[in-house]
Amino acid sequence: MGIFIDQTGYLPASRKVATTTFPCNFQLIDSTTQHAVYDGVSTDSGMDESAGEQVYQLDFSKVNAPGRYYVLAGNGERSHTFVIGEHVYEQLQLDLMKCFYFQRCGCALTSEYAGEYTHAACHTEDAVFLEDYMNQTPDPPHFDMTGGWHDAGDFGRYISPAAVAVGHLLYAYELFPESFQASLHIPESGNLLPDILNECLYELKWMLKMQADNGGVYHKLTSFVHADFLMPEEDKLPFLIYPVSTMTTADFAASMALASRVYAPFDKAFSTQALEASRKAFAYMESHPYIGFHNPEGSNTGEYDDDCDIDERLWASAELLRTDTAHRDTYLKAFEKYSSMTHPEVSKTDFGWTDVSGMATLCLLTDPGNTCGATRKREYEQILFTEADRLIELQKKSGFELSMQPEDFVWGSNMVVCNRSMLLILASLCSEGDTASRYREAALNQLHYLLGRNALDISYVTGEGEHAFKNPHNRPTACDEIDLPMPGWVSGGPFKTPCDPAAIAAVPAGTAPMKCYVDDVGSYSTNEITIYWNSPAVFMTAFFNRTI
Repeated sequence: MGIFIDQTGYLPASRKVATTTFPCNFQLIDSTTQHAVYDGVSTDSGMDESAGEQVYQLDFSKVNAPGRYYVLAGNGERSHTFVIGEHVYEQLQLDLMKCFYFQRCGCALTSEYAGEYTHAACHTEDAVFLEDYMNQTPDPPHFDMTGGWHDAGDFGRYISPAAVAVGHLLYAYELFPESFQASLHIPESGNLLPDILNECLYELKWMLKMQADNGGVYHKLTSFVHADFLMPEEDKLPFLIYPVSTMTTADFAASMALASRVYAPFDKAFSTQALEASRKAFAYMESHPYIGFHNPEGSNTGEYDDDCDIDERLWASAELLRTDTAHRDTYLKAFEKYSSMTHPEVSKTDFGWTDVSGMATLCLLTDPGNTCGATRKREYEQILFTEADRLIELQKKSGFELSMQPEDFVWGSNMVVCNRSMLLILASLCSEGDTASRYREAALNQLHYLLGRNALDISYVTGEGEHAFKNPHNRPTACDEIDLPMPGWVSGGPFKTPCDPAAIAAVPAGTAPMKCYVDDVGSYSTNEITIYWNSPAVFMTAFFNRTI
């Protein structure tokens, strides 16, 4: 039993639907006056395969008046309280963005900017190459690799996830700059840069340190094994520079070209530096065939391996084609080459670290100069609309109006939810009239799921809603002796085959995929946090805050 609803709320002009597991008459109650403002009857949505339940929809879209409300069913069941309002997602977006500040490495987080979530400077020692560490080389060369964001619930820093997260954030700013006017209250606030660009710059400057003299980019910077659960400044394990891979080199080239374009109006020197770094990485990428990466025996930090780098090369060539117009012919030739290659992992519609080819699509279809040419643009538009229409068809079959099938509930399923919202948003931006509105509503449905309209009645964003998750798999929040985590973290979410001890103990075998989740700090397979799960959520909320 339950009434599942977006616990943050709804925009006034949007569809407003809750889901239940029982048929009912219902009322929408104004929580201030306790008066009913709408009466309705549920409609049967059939069996939701992902939830494993018969579900019903409660539609109260006719109510547009701003206020705080809850849904009351005829049997006495009631929903969480939520808001209808034009600015309903603004604080959510700010919280999602502020979490990147909380991931900063190499500096102290002081109470002036972090509130109660403070810690001393961490990981300030120089790093050494993995090979020297493993060979116990006497007096090996040391390198300043400080800065950047901790990637997830551990303290590692990884180039491909960093590039993707920065890519999401920079595109959010480039496309929806009006949604980034508010201060994040970070140390750089008040300078000439919007705070989202201030925060990304903290990561980008670390990324520049990860480029070798020959243009290649080191795969990651981590200790040999994960640290125990402790505060960041207590971790004294040596940090190691892992070898170059072509995957990370191409991701770096793409994100630096994008950064060069976005920062050009604000910081010419950094824009030039980023473009030069991108060119060097591209040259290395073009002169080297696939170079993969795997952890050496005994090392257990994030591997982020990928047996295909075509998608990364495609994104890099697309970004440089758009940004570095002085060398257009070089990049166009590379773009055409990689665009013509096929591989199961090159969908041209995904925005995650394993398949970044959707970032190339985003780059091309939002390019006002149409640098790729009309023929390629039509091809990529058709790919985009075909996938967007498939996602809408999935929503029609889902009682939660979610673009997910049972098999889509993989590790980090909420990333899939958010990335598919990004694709639907892009389809809306590339459309007009009713078609654009249809894609926009479908994208918003993905956000409703994230914020509580799901089979577990949980908001997968800390601090958002009356029943938000509270126990992320994240070392600082587990060890800071503060009851609640900082608001704004996106949980990884349900995983159809949970594989950590906490989730295995809590989730019975045969549980429906949408319910394979536990709010437990020990559940790294369902409840970890990462920068690249927050970044698409920032993109998503920035779009809806912009289109009020």
